[in-house]
Amino acid sequence: MKLTHLVVAASLFGSTALVANSAAADVKVGLLGGISGPIAAMAPPMIDAAKLAFAQVNEQGGVLGGQKIVTVVGDSACNPQNGVDAASKLVNVEQVTALVGPHCSGPVIAVANSVAAPAGVALITPSGTSPEITGLDDKGTVYRTVPSDDYQGRALARTLVAQGTKNVAVAYLNNDYGSGLAGAFKAEFETQGGKISGYAAHEEGKASYRTNLAELSRGGADTLVIFDYGDGSGLTILRQALENGFFTNFVGGDGMKSDAPIKELGAENLTTFVASSPMGEASSSLDSFNKAFTAAGGSADAIFVANSYDAAFVLALAIEKAGGDKAKVPAAISAVSDGKGEAVAAGEWKKAVELIKAGKEIDYKGAAGDLNFDANGDVPGAYGLFSIDGESFKLQTPMN
Repeated sequence: MKLTHLVVAASLFGSTALVANSAAADVKVGLLGGISGPIAAMAPPMIDAAKLAFAQVNEQGGVLGGQKIVTVVGDSACNPQNGVDAASKLVNVEQVTALVGPHCSGPVIAVANSVAAPAGVALITPSGTSPEITGLDDKGTVYRTVPSDDYQGRALARTLVAQGTKNVAVAYLNNDYGSGLAGAFKAEFETQGGKISGYAAHEEGKASYRTNLAELSRGGADTLVIFDYGDGSGLTILRQALENGFFTNFVGGDGMKSDAPIKELGAENLTTFVASSPMGEASSSLDSFNKAFTAAGGSADAIFVANSYDAAFVLALAIEKAGGDKAKVPAAISAVSDGKGEAVAAGEWKKAVELIKAGKEIDYKGAAGDLNFDANGDVPGAYGLFSIDGESFKLQTPMN
């Protein structure tokens, strides 16, 4: 993360950022993000949104009778081994109570298997979307505040067919995120009567994908679906497809909803580019988050920020519910957002603490939607298809 961003984050969120490494820390929480690597442009707003949730908690009296939540940031670099190394340091050296993140699916799976589950430490990811996360043998430690790519891929397929797109080629990154999303999309697209005329994995970090694109274009599709990251090889693929005229229309998964393509390629060259993305369901909770995040200098339209806020806020509620017992936090995450208790909206920390102290059940209504975690730690949710409007994305149509 750039120094300038750290300075801004500190000014935005006060003590949460400033005391992250303080010896006086009361309750430590690890923020494990993709600060470097293919989602480097997406990660800072997500981390800021999580810090906003903890800042609200601290401003409204803190946890466990007045203790403050402080954060320690780790970088997974969107890489499984980096994620394990960073998580190990957070859990074993920093002694964090729980983890928000990692941001990418590969590190989520690796950290769950190697760190979180063995240590019994809660992990809640705001953006790890691989279907593989659902079936992890995680001992109940892993949750996410974003729907699985099984949902996203199928919803995107149905939406494209409904819009009249019946023949596509698919380029997907050869990792847990890319392959899981591509598989779900392909299965549903073909079920809906669509044709996949090209379907191929690619490796990250190559200078040229022109050979890959030429092969994908031979099937005659005019639409290329890209399941990759807009800050990484997905940007290279999109650029080279445009430069060489391989395809006319372009569709990205949520990893492609990044500012990088707009800044690098220009909005005027992306008039036929759309990307799917999770979207918050209209609610007072979403309104409260949008207002607070915007007031703090953040962009409420940035991808995964509402999910990141929810991950942090529900984790704080779980810490309070568990009485600070690290071993009880994982189960408490589900207990504070199961649809059964009194509703608590984004930012309503003081109200939540009073209810918990009174022995009453609470049900956190998230900014990104009702969480209501299932037995696998998964949530329902909503996705939309976004097009580029000027220098940002705008909702084109909801997906279902």
